Amino acid sequence: MKKVERINTIMRYINNRSRFTITEIMREFNISRSTATRDIREIEAMGMPLVAEVGRDGGYFVMNNSVLPTVRFTDNEIKALFIAFMATRNLQLPYLKSRQSLAEKLLGLISENQQDELVLLNQLLLFEGTNPNNPDLLDLSDLPHPMLEKLIEILLLDSYLLITIEEEKIIKSYSIYLLHLYREKSLWLIDGFDLKDEKRRTIPVDNLTNVEPYHTKKKLSKKKILEKLRKQEEVINLVLELGPKAIAQFKKYHPLKVSISYTNPYQTTAILKTFINVNNSDELTEITNWLLFLGGDIEVEEMPQELRESLRERLHLFCP
Repeated sequence: MKKVERINTIMRYINNRSRFTITEIMREFNISRSTATRDIREIEAMGMPLVAEVGRDGGYFVMNNSVLPTVRFTDNEIKALFIAFMATRNLQLPYLKSRQSLAEKLLGLISENQQDELVLLNQLLLFEGTNPNNPDLLDLSDLPHPMLEKLIEILLLDSYLLITIEEEKIIKSYSIYLLHLYREKSLWLIDGFDLKDEKRRTIPVDNLTNVEPYHTKKKLSKKKILEKLRKQEEVINLVLELGPKAIAQFKKYHPLKVSISYTNPYQTTAILKTFINVNNSDELTEITNWLLFLGGDIEVEEMPQELRESLRERLHLFCP
């Protein structure tokens, strides 16, 4: 670890503790006593108010109401931040209002020459979802559903939720244990375990009308929930071998529940195993489209007959 990086890490370490000793710093960062002492002196010189305790068990503590010294960004770090902002436009991400203010603050901190460079980068670099006729560095107003941030804030406190949704003008309520919150096909989705029906349930965040912590005396533990889900797992009915071209397509897009296992150390071949519910017409259509997207660099080991017929019908449309 470089010296500057080590000192910054030590600063974060001690700022989160009421008290620390040189021995603890030595053990935590695997450094000698002389190096630890020298780093502490440099941190004091940078402005962190440390108070030394005298005695056999003496150490240091940070004075109350102290803060870390000003963070300074390199020229490349500034570029990395703004390129990340540009690349995530139109993705309906949470906390975009804060991202907007952060971008404005950073612009106010950098030199005019750096600002000109960022404007030029904004004109030259185009990402998915960017409007080339109106690229604006601070055009970050692609706000998600208003319930998303509320959902995340509650999730940070508790994964047991009572949610209310509106579906086809019908109001429904579910008590769920949230497993994952993910984004697929431009939609934010809740992957949860229905605590009443004891089964997996997927719910679009766009359908939410209210969410709050689910308070009840008797709750299934996370361990029990995962055990029940494992017992409900469907038998694998689709097995494919993927070549390098199909793997490249897989990396561009794949359904969340589908994963691959590489079969050689160079990651040029892989195997895909999953379950397809052929009785669900939407799922059958989706997987058909996706297999065509993967292309011809695949070998079928196992596939439901319904999926084979769906692929034949689709190919027949293009090659009658």
